[in-house]
Amino acid sequence: MLPDGNGTFARRMGALVGKDNLGFGARSWRYALLAKDSQITTVFAEEGLQDDAVEEPFERSDADAMLAYLRGETPGGVVSATRAFSG
Repeated sequence: MLPDGNGTFARRMGALVGKDNLGFGARSWRYALLAKDSQITTVFAEEGLQDDAVEEPFERSDADAMLAYLRGETPGGVVSATRAFSG
């Protein structure tokens, strides 16, 4: 895990969203990523990236998806790191 308290990484990934509707301000959209030698190789990003989302999906970025991927299985929702977020 890597903290991103001020949202710099999320902003540069194109994953910073407003959650003012929940009283949180700017936060990272939900995703999990795998990095090797400081290079992002795989991203599990939730669909529907948007500010003030009424519901926040949690289907692709959970620990089970990452563990399945690491075991060589094909979890749902694997997104290429180059296409996951802009930035």
